[in-house]
Amino acid sequence: MIYKVWYQKNQDEIPVRENTDALFIEASSEKEVRQKLAKKNYIIEYIEPVSEAYLEYEKKTNNFKLENI
Repeated sequence: MIYKVWYQKNQDEIPVRENTDALFIEASSEKEVRQKLAKKNYIIEYIEPVSEAYLEYEKKTNNFKLENI
């Protein structure tokens, strides 16, 4: 399953909505997503499973990139 993760890169700053980034990652569960991203020290705001229809929409944009972790 593909998950969309909203996160902030810098843990030294107060989280600000304008600094939120998103990435897509393949995993079997939300727990596995968190395990894969643990070494990156991101501030994870939200993890959402992505439906096939939404995934196709995202692939059409220039922002889609599936992370290989």
